[in-house]
Amino acid sequence: MKLLAVDTALGACSVAVLDDGIVLAHRFEPMERGHAERLAPMVQEVMTEAKLSFAALDRLAVTTGPGTFTGQRVGLAFARGLRIALGKPLVGVTTLSAMAAQAMAETGCKTTAAIHDARRGEVYLEITGEHASAPEVLTFNDALLRLTSIRDDFALAGTAAPAVHMAVPHARMSSVTQPDAVWVAKLAAHAPATDVAPKPLYLRAPDAKLPARR
Repeated sequence: MKLLAVDTALGACSVAVLDDGIVLAHRFEPMERGHAERLAPMVQEVMTEAKLSFAALDRLAVTTGPGTFTGQRVGLAFARGLRIALGKPLVGVTTLSAMAAQAMAETGCKTTAAIHDARRGEVYLEITGEHASAPEVLTFNDALLRLTSIRDDFALAGTAAPAVHMAVPHARMSSVTQPDAVWVAKLAAHAPATDVAPKPLYLRAPDAKLPARR
């Protein structure tokens, strides 16, 4: 299966092309801003390096969130546009599950907690493996309480991982701090194909609100 994956949801922009799990081309650039300007050129770069036409792709993949409001929409809008233009299935993968999968492969742990700074004293948390939980937004203290209850060895990924590791020393730190399109592609390759385009995963309400009626 030839698969193109993109991620712009958090603090990096990454693109990867895989063929049956083998990485043909890959770009990963840490960035807080500028995803919209960089994404299309990166996609063209990896497709050229992989020596593939867009028509040769079997599937597309994109991160759905959680992430920044703008970042999530950049990747999703781009991937949805390709889906329509190419008539290919598009699979959505959460940013946290992509980080967790990479950390699990890196450390060999059966359980991984992807915990990422969501600002305002909150974190995004998703646990995969034997203590699996869905993505959610929690205060850091509530997330820490959840993780201290895991007695088995487990891996940590995400920008909030170092703070957790200080309180839970038996957890194993990974090098993963941002989602990588390679792991988005790996997860998407094993997900069921669907005719429905993925939607953004928002774990809290937007800051902007409509004015109240008088």
